[in-house]
Amino acid sequence: MSTSSKSKSVFLIGPGLVGREILDLLLAEQYSVTTLVRRESYAAEIRESAAAAGAQVQTVVASLDDSSTIQAQTVVHDVVIHTATADHLASVEAVIAGVEARARLGKQTIFIHTSGTSLLSDDSRGEYRGDRIFDDARPQDIDALPDTAAHREIDLAIVRARDRLASAGARAKLAIVIPPLIYGLNPKYGRLSIQLPTLTRFALKHGYAGHVGKGASVWSDIHVFDLARAYVVLLHWLERDDSDAADDLRANPYFFCESGHDFSWADAAAVIGKELHNAGRIPSPVPTPIPVQNYDDLFGHFTPWVVGSNSRSRATRLRSLGWEPREKSLFDSLTQDEIPLILQENLDTFHGYAGVAVSGVMPP
Repeated sequence: MSTSSKSKSVFLIGPGLVGREILDLLLAEQYSVTTLVRRESYAAEIRESAAAAGAQVQTVVASLDDSSTIQAQTVVHDVVIHTATADHLASVEAVIAGVEARARLGKQTIFIHTSGTSLLSDDSRGEYRGDRIFDDARPQDIDALPDTAAHREIDLAIVRARDRLASAGARAKLAIVIPPLIYGLNPKYGRLSIQLPTLTRFALKHGYAGHVGKGASVWSDIHVFDLARAYVVLLHWLERDDSDAADDLRANPYFFCESGHDFSWADAAAVIGKELHNAGRIPSPVPTPIPVQNYDDLFGHFTPWVVGSNSRSRATRLRSLGWEPREKSLFDSLTQDEIPLILQENLDTFHGYAGVAVSGVMPP
């Protein structure tokens, strides 16, 4: 651990699937952490869990729409990490306002925001395997994406704030982490990711494992433990006092984070089908195309882009900082961890993913 990190205070927005793992890593390194949560019951759980591990965490109960609270907390913290969602503009604008207020006081801030590689999704609808692989060493390719791409509106707000702060000579470091499909399970918390668990629940409800179109499209992936470690590696780099990080961020704020292995949606459906069939929960292991009329039991209108597009990325920059993925593979995790937990769920009320899976304007 760097000697400077003990004096750093962190405001963590959204201790969910990813944020909770980051929180544990930060506390283990003796950071002073305040985290924003929506419910007092969850705040108490987080405090109790930290105390059991010999640590202490402060909690603030508020929603992402509580801009005044988010701005005020940003002003009094050296570091802000936003992992609640990639698609809530008001909360990001509140953080930016806090960063700008700190800059006026001559204080430096590190802000790490979480986006997602739905940003890269094409309109393949499962029909073909995409050849294009985005690399975070080439920020111009990301900047060339349309402003209407998924998550892009929020990312652009950060890019523009970076430019304003830089032109004013402010000491601020703004970075955007762009993970692909996230998988993995921490048995301590029992939280699951979005895409493959939703496809698994769909299969249990409808009696078959399915994919969009031919299922030929491919995505990159990352285990949640590897992703959480990446945030801390990135944070340590951003904490350095030399100007390299600041100069680099002014040219390129983007950081992908992936395992190095891409998967097709058809292969994922085949794994889901085999496991559910072996468990006696569906009649056949053979995956089939999902009819459009059933998309409401997945991600609605966004289904072809969330679980049917191509989205391939390479984390050149994190690897250059010494980070490497080391957790189990996507399908090992799916069969050993996620599916066994999903098989214990009561799916009587399942009607597709209820949250916001992606923003942006998709083709008709």
